[in-house]
Amino acid sequence: MPDIYSMTGFGRAEKVTDSYRIQVEIKSVNHRYLDLSIKMPRIFNCHEAKLRQLLKEYEQRGKTDIYILYEDYSEEGHKLVYNGTLAREYYEYLTKMSEELGIKNEVSASVIGRFPEVFQMATESIDDEKMWEILEPVAREAFARFVEARAVEGDKLRTDLISKLLEMEGFVKVIEDLSPSVTETYRAKLYEKIKESLSDMSLTADEGRIVTEVTIYSDKVCTDEEMVRLKSHISTMKDKLVKGGACGRELDFIAQEMNREANTTLSKANNLSIADTAIQLKTMVEKIREQVQNIE
Repeated sequence: MPDIYSMTGFGRAEKVTDSYRIQVEIKSVNHRYLDLSIKMPRIFNCHEAKLRQLLKEYEQRGKTDIYILYEDYSEEGHKLVYNGTLAREYYEYLTKMSEELGIKNEVSASVIGRFPEVFQMATESIDDEKMWEILEPVAREAFARFVEARAVEGDKLRTDLISKLLEMEGFVKVIEDLSPSVTETYRAKLYEKIKESLSDMSLTADEGRIVTEVTIYSDKVCTDEEMVRLKSHISTMKDKLVKGGACGRELDFIAQEMNREANTTLSKANNLSIADTAIQLKTMVEKIREQVQNIE
């Protein structure tokens, strides 16, 4: 059976060498669209667009966060830079401050060296292509594990939803079985009521009025169309779940249509048993609507 994917998932991958350590983590929760946030060292900033494009191969919807950790163990490309001009300015201002305030100036090179930006660690030119070669395979591994986790959760969602749809079918059958007796019960009660109140009318007149009243009543409480549409929606949703893939939006639309039919059925219910079953039906639809929000 093709996979179905939850929008909730997590994946992590790491690579460690003598020169560096890189780790990529990805996690996501429900969202109508693909909302991506990336936190990574500045050294990878130029590859953000590539990373976003890469993720689209693995995910279509979800509020997703990617975290990238990079530690460079090599000595290449790093050097300490001394800013002599800034150091002299610090010294001149400290000397001036000492003279103006009449306080002792005990400034030393080690003191000035601790001031901001006197010494800086500079990074030489970075090979962007080389950095992408480091990042891409680790990102792909993290994304693949992320997809696996979402598929496992998606399979659980599918099993749960199909179970709920089977319960819905049971509720629909109960309402279908009860509906004919409702009209017949109303017809019998109406017949007795008219006989009591209009005893001087002919039986033919009574029957004509009964037929008219029962017809009007049947139109008001009949749920045949709602049940037919509900069965169709249930069947369609099961087919979508079995087919798999990114079907979350379609399932959400079907669930909205189910809810509409359930509301109409409940509003027409003029029998305690049907009303109770319609409430159970509506409750189950609400549960299904909540679950399909988790599917990509």
